[in-house]
Order: sequence, then structure tokens, then C-alpha cells
Amino acid sequence: MQNFLIVGAALLFMLAGPARAADANSLALFKQHCASCHGADRLGGMGPALLPENLGRLKKAEAIKVISQGRSATQMPAFADKLQPAQIQTLVDLIYTPLASVPVWGMDEINKSHVIHFQQTTLGNKPIYQADPLNLFIVVELGDHHATILDGDKLEPIHRFKTRFALHGGPKYSPDGRFVYFASRDGWVSKFDMYNLKTVAEIRAGINTRNLAVSGDGRYVLVGNYLPHTLVVLDATDLKPVQTITAQDKHGKTSRVSAVYTAAPRNSFIVALKDIPEVWEIYYNDKHEPVYHGLVHDYQHKEGIEDKSAFPIRRMVLDDYLDDFFFDLPYTHLIGAARNGKNGQVVNLDVRRKVADLELAGLPHLGSGIIWDYQGHPVMATPNLQKSEVDIIDMKDWKVIKRIPTLGPGFFMRSHENSPYAWTDVFFGPNKEAVHIIDKNTLEIVQTLRPAPGKNAAHVEFDRYGRYALLSIWDMDGAVIVYDARTLKEIKRLPMKKPSGKYNVYNKIHRSAGTSH
Repeated sequence: MQNFLIVGAALLFMLAGPARAADANSLALFKQHCASCHGADRLGGMGPALLPENLGRLKKAEAIKVISQGRSATQMPAFADKLQPAQIQTLVDLIYTPLASVPVWGMDEINKSHVIHFQQTTLGNKPIYQADPLNLFIVVELGDHHATILDGDKLEPIHRFKTRFALHGGPKYSPDGRFVYFASRDGWVSKFDMYNLKTVAEIRAGINTRNLAVSGDGRYVLVGNYLPHTLVVLDATDLKPVQTITAQDKHGKTSRVSAVYTAAPRNSFIVALKDIPEVWEIYYNDKHEPVYHGLVHDYQHKEGIEDKSAFPIRRMVLDDYLDDFFFDLPYTHLIGAARNGKNGQVVNLDVRRKVADLELAGLPHLGSGIIWDYQGHPVMATPNLQKSEVDIIDMKDWKVIKRIPTLGPGFFMRSHENSPYAWTDVFFGPNKEAVHIIDKNTLEIVQTLRPAPGKNAAHVEFDRYGRYALLSIWDMDGAVIVYDARTLKEIKRLPMKKPSGKYNVYNKIHRSAGTSH
């Protein structure tokens, strides 16, 4: 089905009417420079789909700039040294030309893609290996589309398995840590049994998918799509589709889904929309009503609630698009980065409105933000995708209390409750090999590591006890480097194929303040 859709869409596009912009030259340029990441049919691959439906907020002049100069926070390279301005204009004309027919991907198509590899009742309920199942890591290896399960005590691989092409958005665990769910850019969702080391079910929930989240009660998986403009609710047991929800405003304008998150303390999902300045809270537990500050409310009669079968939606209309989120630990406040390059917003989810602006210039990567206690009260810290700094923000008055200069823009920041240090990479620019270690008590950089000169060092994750910090070298001949988290001394290197994220079971399911959720 997947190959049929891709080939069919490409043929429809190539045969479409007077496809003025889609001449042989533009198609050849696209195939040479773009297809490997964005798909020969423009429906997406490692990179997002390139269709007018997905480019509503990107003007043609800005698209020319992106192709010429690349794009922060992505793997989009610059082509100004490879293509002439006229060639770049040709590519822009092409990607803004509609396909003759965009494949439909609704409930029928989703159901037909459903695959059960193993019936859960036939598998054992205990791990088949000798290791702490809560101190395992999953390491995503982008280089050859595999994942490795790593023992966080022995610091040795237990199992390596093939994943779907181009995983995106990070794997998400079930509340007990037994199962992990993956989403790929081309819409495939996979459920993997961490006890039996088997992929048990798969389904294609979209054509171009952003990410997924697992409900706090473990019953549902919510998938957010760029294409089509939908949210898909799956039964977490076997990935059978439960419901599709069109991402649209009250006037019928549809939107890509930027991201979906689970807000377990609220019995809800939080949804970010790419093309509509709204945030949605979707309640998933039809047996337990939403909770606000410990008080139970009748959500069916609460102002702002729209009944969507078992998944009521609560809309929050904002004054700017928010593509990147961070939450305080109770999930009362949502902290979002506005894409105007000037500020961020703090939204109180209980009252459904903005309560503060953040003085954050550039492009703060709030999705990688972390929290710790500083001088008796909580602060959050975020790297910046455009500016060479880490911002420290007081979470009581939402003021920036310090900007820590770095050697370049960063992507990921991590810590652990038992560690005195926060780690941040320098993902972009000439110093991509550097990783800064920040003392959480002094807010000063105390050491800069350069573990692999000339290679990108990024994304730290701690084991469940905060004893070890694991760092990735993003290279085909890369490695996961294990450090003693207190002495900062290297312990060992585990060779891997472009390892990206590492996800510790315990830290994720317990919502550690030092990692993303």
C-alpha cells in the first residue's frame, strides 16, 4: 500500500495538466537535491512534505531563503553554494505547485495498514534478559534506521533491531515502561515490547507524521500529522484506530499538527497547531474527569469544551503560533516559543489564557528545556537554536535571571535530580564538537568537553540514578560516550551508526525534571 501510494502520487503529479513549474528541469533538480529527504513525491521522508497545503505559513521569499541558507533546528542544509538563484527559484515554484491528487488517508486506509506481528497474550510478562527494565535506554540510530536497547547498569547493548524509516519525535513509553511506541516521518506507528524484545503491532496513521504521545493511563496513543491535517487516536493495546480528529479552527481552516504531548496529571493531551494560533487540550479518560489543582470538574459542561465523542476538546486561542512547548512539573503552565524571534508566552492551562511574556529572543528550544531548584525556587533553562546562549528563567515571575554565553546555538539540554550539572550541546556552527557543563548552583560553565574533534556531539541522557551521562556523536562512525556524571570522566564508548536520542525508561515515565517528556 505504501509503495503504491508513493508511486501513484508521483505519476499523478508528473502527468498533471499544464504543469508549467513541474518541467523536466525542476523535477531533475528536486530529485538530485531534495528527494532523498523529502520524498520523490514531495510527501515527506526524513524531512517534511513539500506541498502548498503544508507551506501556508512559509512565503515564497522565505522559502528561497531557507533553500539558500538552510534552517535552524533541522537537518536542512544550505544550497547557496550548490545552486544558482534561478535554480532555487525553480525549486520554489515546484514545491508550491499542487499535486494533481494528494492521497487520501482516512480511517479506511489506516485500518487496511494495520499489522499484528504478535498477539500480546502469547508473550511472557517478564523480561527475557537479566537487567533492570526501568534502567534501560533506547538509542535511536538514524544512520541505518535501527534502535539499540542499552543496559543502564552494565552499560552494554542488550538488543538491536530495525525500525521504520526516519523515526521522528522521540519514542514514548507506556506508563509502566514495558512498551515503547515509535512514529516515523512517513506515518508508521510501531509498538515494541521491551520485555520480549519484539515489535508486536504497527499501523500507518498518516502520510507525513510529526510525533505521538501516550496517555497517562496507558490506554491511548495520539498521533499528530502534517499530512493529512489530522489527529489519530489509537488503542494502545494493539494500535487499532479509535477515532480521527480533523485539526481545524471554528471556521473550517485546517492545520498541520506541530506536536502532541501527554499531560498525565491533567488526564489530557496537549496539541500544538502549526497553522492556527490555538492550543488544544484533549481529554482522553472517559471514566475519570479532568483534574485542575486537585479539584474535579464536570468537563462536559465546562466553558470551552467541545464534545468529540470520547475525546472532548478544549481550545485555547492565542495571539501567536506556538510550535515548541515546555511544561512546569504540575502541568499547570505551558511555556511556548513564539516564532516571531522576539518573545515566548506563558499560558495557564486552567484559565486558558496567556499570563506572561518571556523575554526570549532568537529561537529558544523550549521542548528541550529542563528544571531545577536554584536558591530555593524552581528555574527553567533552555538552549537557543539561533543565539549562542542558554537562558535561565525564574518560574515564579517568569523573568530571565541569567543568559549564559555559549560557543554557538544549541539543540539539547539535560540534567538529573541527583546531578549538580546541566549539559548543553553546541549543535550548530563551527563549534559543534563542544558540549558545555553548567554548575546548577553557580549558573556558570565549569567545563567544556570536545570528545570527537570535528564531529557533532549532542543529546545527553542520564541513567535512572544520575550516575552516568550518555552523549551521542552524530556520525555514521559515531558512538554513545558514557561519562561519570559527577567526575565528568569518560568511562567507555559504544560504537553506533549516527546515534541521536537516548531515552531512559525510568526518567521518562517518572517525568524527571532533567529531561524532556
